[in-house]
Amino acid sequence: MASSTLAPQQASSPKSLNQAHRWTILTLLCIGFMIAYFDRVNLSVALADKEGFLSFFRLNNADRGLLGSAFFWSYALLQIPAGWIVDRWGVKWTYAAGFLLWSLTSAATAWVGSFQTLLLLRIALGIGESVVTPAAMRWIRFNFDESQRGTAVGILMASAKVGPALGSYLATVLLTSVGWQSMFLTIGLGSLLWLVPWALLMTNDDRAREQAAKQTSGAADIPFFTVMRSPVIWGTIVGTFCYQYFVYFALTWMPAYFKEAFQMSLNDSGLFTAASFLAMAVIATLAGFTADSLIAKGKDPVFIRRSFTIAGFLTAAAGLIAALNTPPQVALWMVIASLGGLGLTTANYWALTQTLMPGAAVGRIVGVQNCAASLPGIVAPILTGALISSSGGYQGPILAVLIFLGLGVTMYLTVIQRKFAPQPA
Repeated sequence: MASSTLAPQQASSPKSLNQAHRWTILTLLCIGFMIAYFDRVNLSVALADKEGFLSFFRLNNADRGLLGSAFFWSYALLQIPAGWIVDRWGVKWTYAAGFLLWSLTSAATAWVGSFQTLLLLRIALGIGESVVTPAAMRWIRFNFDESQRGTAVGILMASAKVGPALGSYLATVLLTSVGWQSMFLTIGLGSLLWLVPWALLMTNDDRAREQAAKQTSGAADIPFFTVMRSPVIWGTIVGTFCYQYFVYFALTWMPAYFKEAFQMSLNDSGLFTAASFLAMAVIATLAGFTADSLIAKGKDPVFIRRSFTIAGFLTAAAGLIAALNTPPQVALWMVIASLGGLGLTTANYWALTQTLMPGAAVGRIVGVQNCAASLPGIVAPILTGALISSSGGYQGPILAVLIFLGLGVTMYLTVIQRKFAPQPA
């Protein structure tokens, strides 16, 4: 465990952050999350630019799917190592190093001249961003207690939805006004300003807080391999994959989906993509706060968080079923409502994992879960491209999303329960 390597001067209980400082750091983490998504969705917008980006690289649908997934090859592969790194060395400087790498990589896309180099840069972007979720979740775990954690995670995950919303709009505006090269350059280099407040305000004491939390609670460590033998973690892996499949379909194909399925302009497709993610962000924040309020009143945390998670899957599925069976002018709003409804799941499925496994190494467990959350980033773009090519439309991709949503509900109804949670050795 990372905590066993603490130097003697780090082992004492650190002073609690005041409310203003704690929420300031959470705000910085949220902004960092949004910037990370700016650098993911800028490519999605570029992939809808037929006259510019697509023409320059001579991309077909298979190429678009491959590029959309390339980021996640390295991002998914490195989630568990990234979790180990933040457990071992803490959040502050590991996050800063990753942020610097991904921002410069995003900016460098402006000078790409070949498909192969573009593919390599997306892989490098995934390496830089691999630290984001393990680091942020680790910091929240040791700075917010159970009755506030859903709100904190909800706000953080809302920023991960605001990021695509604002990023899609910003990238669209930049692309249509100054071209795709300047769009990548502006977003990548402009992001570096975030490092200044992070270096000045972020504390470097999460390892000491982890040690103090264990001493206070008396909770025994749960070895990593014990966690990995638990039905809960495997149910969580499958459920997380199913949740994120819909999210990554939206992240990588939604601008093109709105443009091609509903005959929109590129600007309008960017606006509707932004609206979808903004709806999800608002509902994610409200759902996290509501769940925390119920838990603070004495309700069982596992029951509450599972209920919200299942409700989000079901609401998303209902919206997509409605979209497949209504006229286009109604279906458009059903798609937005579907992605928004999935926000009921967002904060609570992340917080539920920490509730069920309080003695586990946070960074590594988040790494496992976020690895599962990243794999759909590989699968969804490629599968969607293949289904569009074979069927000539988006009905097949929507049906695939529905299948995964149904599987996710099954996991949370069956194996993700307290009785199956891992116990100390």
